[in-house]
Amino acid sequence: MMMNLDTLYPSIEPYDEGQLLVGDGHRIHWEVSGNPEGKPVVFLHGGPGSGTSPWQRRFFDPEKYRIVLFDQRGCGKSTPHAAEPGADLRFVTTAHLIADMELLRKNLGIEAWQVFGGSWGSSLALAYAQAHPDAVTGLVLRGIFTLRREELEWFYEGGAAALFPDLWEDFIAPIPILERSRMIEAYHRRLFDPDPAVHIPAAVAWTTWEASTVTMRPDPEHIAEMANPERAVAFARIENHFFVNRGWWSEGQLLAGIDAIRHIPAIIVQGRYDVCTPVMTAWDLHRAWPEAEFVIVEAGHSASEPAIQQALRDATDLLAL
Repeated sequence: MMMNLDTLYPSIEPYDEGQLLVGDGHRIHWEVSGNPEGKPVVFLHGGPGSGTSPWQRRFFDPEKYRIVLFDQRGCGKSTPHAAEPGADLRFVTTAHLIADMELLRKNLGIEAWQVFGGSWGSSLALAYAQAHPDAVTGLVLRGIFTLRREELEWFYEGGAAALFPDLWEDFIAPIPILERSRMIEAYHRRLFDPDPAVHIPAAVAWTTWEASTVTMRPDPEHIAEMANPERAVAFARIENHFFVNRGWWSEGQLLAGIDAIRHIPAIIVQGRYDVCTPVMTAWDLHRAWPEAEFVIVEAGHSASEPAIQQALRDATDLLAL
């Protein structure tokens, strides 16, 4: 991905990492960097299914934070990988991910940690905090996404086509005309077809649509990276699996549950021109949770954009105090 990371902290390497056996045949890969005596923070990647990247350590002051990154079930360096033949995602659900976070926190000897999540990571952060409010010292949320019907329909059922009609044509191309009224379900059938000739092109089309629209300006390097077949299959399968099941939440559940976390210091960062997770959801969260600081920046969705990076760094600096 082409990024200017000058707004973030310098590159660092982990001082500890490993694989945590979490049950159901799954192992999650984790790492810790920064100050071993610093304030614990856990980074929640997006997708779901994108996995972590080394540059994501750089949102946090390495002298003040003990920085935990992990790859959620089925992606990144966690195993089994969702791109494998016969991938079984029965045990890849929101509840499993929340339980994995708790197991990781306890195994690392952390009493409570700050939770940082963007896009799907914001969904998981809200769900985790509502389930375990005593384990959360603060929240930094970016590109708010709660898997409500209107959010999914906007991006995957035709709403965003008003802005990207050319890219939308490529997205719908693998789906027969009679199935296009339910794109998420139509893609589900193809992504989980055992034939690589079916699931690989579907996965590449799914990830290319997302990669092409998450930044204000096209990022050819990021689009090519996301179109890599192995990464595309894992990403698209996991993401679609969560969307078909609506996160295993009732409609609007994350917004309805704000009272459980109202007391937790929180900063919400949202791109004004975010097409993937439009500002409407962040605004609804702000209205439900006015106690949280709400920051709108002139940017799109991706955390690769300098304006969002700066706002996120400012947020972690503030919560480090």
